[in-house]
Amino acid sequence: MRFDELDLEDEVLDGLDAMNFQETTPIQEATIPLLLQGRDLIACAQTGTGKTAAYLLPLINRLSRGEFEDDRVNAVIMAPTRELAIQIEQQVEGFSYFLPISSVAIYGGTDGIAWEQQCRGLSLGADIVIATPGRLLSLINLKHADLSAVSYFVLDEADRMLDMGFLDDIKQIYRELPEHCQTLMFSATMPPKIKQLAKTILKDPVEVEIAISRPPETILQSAYICYESQKLPILEQLFTATPPKRSIIFSSSKLKVKELTSIIRRMGIKVAEMHSDLEQTKREQVMRDFKSGAIDLLVATDIVARGIDIDNIRVVINYDIPRDPEDYVHRIGRTARGNNDQGLAITFVSEAEQYEFSKIEDFLRKPIYKLAVPAELGPVPGYNPKVRSARSSGGRRSARSGSAPKHSRGPASPKGGSRPEAQDRGKRRYDRNRSSKQTKH
Repeated sequence: MRFDELDLEDEVLDGLDAMNFQETTPIQEATIPLLLQGRDLIACAQTGTGKTAAYLLPLINRLSRGEFEDDRVNAVIMAPTRELAIQIEQQVEGFSYFLPISSVAIYGGTDGIAWEQQCRGLSLGADIVIATPGRLLSLINLKHADLSAVSYFVLDEADRMLDMGFLDDIKQIYRELPEHCQTLMFSATMPPKIKQLAKTILKDPVEVEIAISRPPETILQSAYICYESQKLPILEQLFTATPPKRSIIFSSSKLKVKELTSIIRRMGIKVAEMHSDLEQTKREQVMRDFKSGAIDLLVATDIVARGIDIDNIRVVINYDIPRDPEDYVHRIGRTARGNNDQGLAITFVSEAEQYEFSKIEDFLRKPIYKLAVPAELGPVPGYNPKVRSARSSGGRRSARSGSAPKHSRGPASPKGGSRPEAQDRGKRRYDRNRSSKQTKH
C-alpha cells in the first residue's frame, strides 16, 4: 500500500515524500488505519519493521488537524533508552517538517542545562514528549510535568522496558493520564507480562502481530565453536589479517566490553566502548564518531542492538551468545542495512554456550556455518549442545580453563573438507566481505 492511499493530510504526505517514503511496511499498513480511528492497540513487531512511523504518522496527522489543545503536552512516547528517545525525536522532526509541531526528548544522564531545557519544554507544552520512564517520573514527582491533557500514549519496545525493571514507573506514569487517552503498545515479543500489562492499560484493544522475521539472506552468518579462552586469540587473528572497519562487537556484560575495548585499543585499532555506565554526552559523542568514521570498531552491550539506525555496518561479531534468539536477530541486523547490500556476522560459541546457540539455530530453522578454529590455537570442544546442556549442572570443568578432551577435534569441516581448507575458506570469506566494502566506500 502507498502512503497516499491512507487518510493522511497533505502536509504529512509532503513530509513523507521529502523523506522518500512511498510504500508502507506490513506493520504500517496494518496499524495506521486503526490508529487514525482512535483505537487502542497492541502490536508485536521487530525493530526495523517501520513501527516508529506506524505510531508517529497518525499522531502527527491528528496534530495537523488541530485536534489537540494548544500549549499542552498532547502526546507521550515512552522509550527504554536515551538513544532510542533521541532517534524517535529525529523522526518526529522529519515527518513534521512542513508542520508547526513541537517535540522534546526527556532522558537522564544530562547536565543542568539539558535539565532546564527539558523542564522548559514541558512547561511550554510541547506537542510530543519522548521520554525514558525514570526521567519522566522524576519530572512528574517534582511537579514539572502536567500530563492531564495527553490524548496519545505510546509504549515503544514495551518488552525491553519491562526487562529493564520499568513496570512500576510505567504504571505510575499511566495513572497521570486522562481516561480518554488513546494508548498503544509496541513490542518485539509477547511474553505473559506484556499481555498482563496490556489488559491493565488498554481499552478494547486491537491486536496486530507481524510474523517474526529471520535475518536477510544477504547476511553471511558463521560461528566458531571454541573454548572461552580461545575467543580473544581468534579475534586477534581476524583483526591481524583484516583490520576492522565499520564493525561492532557485542558482549553481554559491561565489564567484558570495557576489558575488550582496552585490549583492542592496544592493537592500534580505533575503537570505542558503548554501555550504560557512560555519561550521556560521552555516548552521543561515541555514536557521532562511529557514524562519521572516526572510530572503526564499536564494542557494545545490547544497548545498541535495538532501535538504533546505523547504516553501512560491515561486520557484527557476537563475542558472547545473546540472551535469546530474537536478540541475535537484532544484533546481526545492524549489518546489511542502508547502502550495505551484504553483511557478515560471526559468533563465538564457548562450550557452556552451545545449548543457547542451538536455540538460535532452531529459531533460524537452519544450521549456522561453522568456521574451523586455527590449529595453532589448540584443540576445541566438539559441537554437541544437547549433551552439554544435560551436563551443565553436573560440575564439569569450566570452559574458561581452555582444557579440551583429548579426542575432541572440533566441528567437522563442511562437505568433507580438511581442517586447513575449511579455515582458508573462512578467512577468504571474511576478507572478501571486507575488501568489497572498502572498494565501495
